[in-house]
Amino acid sequence: MDTSAPTLLLCPSSSDINNHLHHRDHNGHLIFDSSFLQKQQRIPSQFIWPCQDLVSNKVPELTTPLVDLRDYLAGDDAAKRRAADLVRVACSTHGFFQVTNHGVDAALIQAGHAHMDGFFKLPIEWKLKASKKTGSTWGTPARMLIVLGEDFEQAGVVFQRYYKAMEELSLVIMELLAVSLGVEDELHFRKFYEDMSSSSFIRCNYYPPCQEPSLTLGTGPHCDPTSITILHQDQVGGLEVFTHNKWHSVRPHPHAFVINIGDTFMALSNGRYKSCLHRAVVNRSRERRSLAFFVCPREDKVVRPPNDLLGTQGTRRYPDFTWSDLLHFTQKHYRADAATLQNFTHWLLSSSSSSAPPN
Repeated sequence: MDTSAPTLLLCPSSSDINNHLHHRDHNGHLIFDSSFLQKQQRIPSQFIWPCQDLVSNKVPELTTPLVDLRDYLAGDDAAKRRAADLVRVACSTHGFFQVTNHGVDAALIQAGHAHMDGFFKLPIEWKLKASKKTGSTWGTPARMLIVLGEDFEQAGVVFQRYYKAMEELSLVIMELLAVSLGVEDELHFRKFYEDMSSSSFIRCNYYPPCQEPSLTLGTGPHCDPTSITILHQDQVGGLEVFTHNKWHSVRPHPHAFVINIGDTFMALSNGRYKSCLHRAVVNRSRERRSLAFFVCPREDKVVRPPNDLLGTQGTRRYPDFTWSDLLHFTQKHYRADAATLQNFTHWLLSSSSSSAPPN
């Protein structure tokens, strides 16, 4: 479980905030508590985004399909067709939809949010103890128990149960995606992700109130490099999706999970489904939290679309790669944004060309 990155605000050292930089993480980055921002009438210049990324108050609301999974999970063929039709249109347009009646226990979701809140309320010194180790991509619930003590033992249990529930839901979504794409073997993607446990992860997101929300962002515009993201957000709102050349706000639904397509699944669909370009805005008076589950294939599995999606010419939009390749690219060479998959493809092809033996 990744708990460190969204909990802490990272910034370079500068004269206007040096007095508030009291800690360093395991990688030597200077860190300060987000509560500092809440006391300031103006935000530090390091957090002001470029003009082209600034938030407008006139963002239209995105009409997103709410896919009811109740009858689909019960094996109803008509419900399967309806759900597949909704998903196909949404994923071809912007890569985003929501699901209800998904079978995940509401009490478990509530417990996940409660334990997330408990962690974020800790003093920064305690949160730093649970940050990921140097060289690691994420942490684990077990690490919370080891460094934070028995008070967080139940948190580890809850997040392990939540992880299992997300695994099960993600396999349902993968089957639905195969149906919506017209893949002959409707279990193709489900089987591809059956051993996702070693690669998929949970991320807890926290966005503190901000006095100047029009000048900054909680998370900048990006597409997730992972396969799909299953997000449960609170009711504050702040998630926005880019489609039809403009940003749109997403209304939170209390019992729904947000599903968005990531770069890896865009490649698996041979470009038929769009990786969702999204961002998170901040609120002037209210803090916002969300639980995200990032679905990733096993690191050594080759990402290659099924033959059904190659068309009559057998054309491939993207070369073969593994999740390990893409993860390495985003961690070592390129920060995830709207063009990650395109730039990764160019990097992969150029690397292959440079390593090829001369004729």
